[in-house]
Amino acid sequence: MTETQEVTVSGIKVSIVRKAIKNLHLGVYPPNGHVRVAAPLAVSNDAVRLAVIGRLGWIKRQQAKFKAQPRQSKRTMVDGESHYFLGRRYRLRIVELASAGAAVIPSRSVLELHLRSGSDTAARARLLHRWYRERLRELIPPLLTTWEARLGVTVNDWGIKRMKTKWGGCNVDARRIWLNLELAKKPVTCLEYVIVHELSHLLERHHNDRFTALMDRHLPTWRQVRQELNSAPLAHETWGAGPDSPHGL
Repeated sequence: MTETQEVTVSGIKVSIVRKAIKNLHLGVYPPNGHVRVAAPLAVSNDAVRLAVIGRLGWIKRQQAKFKAQPRQSKRTMVDGESHYFLGRRYRLRIVELASAGAAVIPSRSVLELHLRSGSDTAARARLLHRWYRERLRELIPPLLTTWEARLGVTVNDWGIKRMKTKWGGCNVDARRIWLNLELAKKPVTCLEYVIVHELSHLLERHHNDRFTALMDRHLPTWRQVRQELNSAPLAHETWGAGPDSPHGL
């Protein structure tokens, strides 16, 4: 059972999601510093307001960080435009051919899209997203295999999708994890961190001290990697992060 509502506390809009959990969790999420509280079903609005008021200073600091975070302009998919893959910036080059449908990296600074003549912005974007998805499907399996063995867990299924508010997600009951397509743009260490984070939820459902201890034990550098992930320029689509830190995941 899940209940959702919105309240305003000291001029800040707060989304409250009530569900069958034991503890209250407060998070501030990109791109604009939206405040979300996950609360046990029995917790009142007044108790939520008190929790938010008690952390107003922290909330405003996180919102200021998001406001200052660099953002890319809207991508128009034209020659010379900057695009990212595994943390490296590439200049886009459109190559028009009789047959369509490929993306290649011919050098350390160029990403080529091979398309039919007259392709529009949407077609170019679809090709690039498909290429990102294919690359992630190559990168994820070996990382999953390694970390399943280290953590002593297994997933029944995993997938890639575009998500606006999370870098990843885990359905503990179904033992299924999801990874954000935007991770193709980030360094592999960021992808690995998100995988470890989601797999750790199979051992501890909540973002509590035990969860933090698991991350500390198995991936001691996770805080630095999280900072790198969440300080990178946001895409125009304003992709964000997940729910266990000021920036999310």
